[in-house]
Amino acid sequence: MMTFDKHLKKMLKATLIGAAIAALAVPASAETTLRGASMFDGQHAFTKTLVKFGDLVTKYYHGDVKFDLRLNSELGVEKDYVTYLNQGIAIDYTILAPSNMARFAPSIPLMDMPFLFRDQAQWNRVLSSNVFAPLEKELYKKADILIVGYAGGGTRNIISNRKVSNLKELAGLKMRVMGAPIQAQVFSAIGAIPSAIAYNEVYNAIQTGVVSGLENEASSIQDLKFYEVAPYLAKTEHTITVRPIVFSGKTFRKLPPKLQAAIMKAGKEAGEYGRKLETHEDAVKLKQMADAGELKVSEFTDRDKLLEMVKPVQDKYAASIGATALLEAIRSK
Repeated sequence: MMTFDKHLKKMLKATLIGAAIAALAVPASAETTLRGASMFDGQHAFTKTLVKFGDLVTKYYHGDVKFDLRLNSELGVEKDYVTYLNQGIAIDYTILAPSNMARFAPSIPLMDMPFLFRDQAQWNRVLSSNVFAPLEKELYKKADILIVGYAGGGTRNIISNRKVSNLKELAGLKMRVMGAPIQAQVFSAIGAIPSAIAYNEVYNAIQTGVVSGLENEASSIQDLKFYEVAPYLAKTEHTITVRPIVFSGKTFRKLPPKLQAAIMKAGKEAGEYGRKLETHEDAVKLKQMADAGELKVSEFTDRDKLLEMVKPVQDKYAASIGATALLEAIRSK
C-alpha cells in the first residue's frame, strides 16, 4: 500500500510537467497570492502561527509569493473555512479544529478526541511522528484538504456559570461541545449533557441559559471573553489540542512544484513553532485570568475516574471507523 508521503511525492512529480507548460504562458514576474483566514486577532497563537507559516514559505521559495491573511472572522468561522478549502474558493490556508472537518472525513476527529493524550510529552511525540498519516490521507481524499503541519497545544478545560469540581457537580451540566459525534459521546459518558452549538453563538447561549458552559483552551476563553458568562473553570485537562495547518488541495495542485515543496516544509516548521507558542501562552493566559479575578479556577478531584469512564467510548469509536490500530499506536507513544 502506498504511504501518504509517497502519494504526495507522486502527486508533486505529476504536477511538474503541467507546471512547466503553464509557466510558458505566464510572465516570469507573475506574483502568486495565497489567501488565509483566522477567527482571531493578531495576538492569538493561531494568527501568529499562520504569519510564521507565510514567512517560512517566503524564505524557502525563491519566487514571487504574497500572503493575504484576514483576521477577526472577517471571512466567517471555521465551518465556513472548511467549505472554502474544499471548493477552492475564498481562502487557501488556515488552522482548523479536526471536529469541524468531520462532515467530510468522519475519522478526523479521532486526532482531537478528549482524553486521547496522557500528557504534553506524548502529545508532542505523536505530532512529531507520522502516526496520523492515515487520517491525513483520508482528509485529502474525501475533503481535498491537505494537512501541512500541526499546531495546537492549548489544554482544554470545562468552564461554566456555576462551580464544577467533581463528578457529582458535573452531572447534568448542559454544555456546548464541538460538532463531531465523538465529542458528545465522551461528555455524555462522564455525566454532562452535551449540545453542539455554533462557536459564534456560544456566548449568547450561555447568557440566555440554553447551556451552562463549554470546554475550551485559555487563549480562546480570553480572546472571546467567555469568562464574562462562564467564570468557573474546572481543570479537567481533557484535551491537549491538535490544530492542523491546512491547505486547499485545489489550490495546491495549481502551484509550481518548488512552491509546493516550500509549503510542505514551512507547514511542518510552523506547526512546531505554533505548538511551543500555544503551550507557553496557554499557561500564561490562564494565570492572567485567574489573577484578574475573571476566572475562579478549581482542580477536578475525580479526574482519574474520568480517564477510566471514557476509555470504552474511545475504543468503540475507534472500532467503528476501523481505527483500532491507530488508537493503539497513539496510546503506545
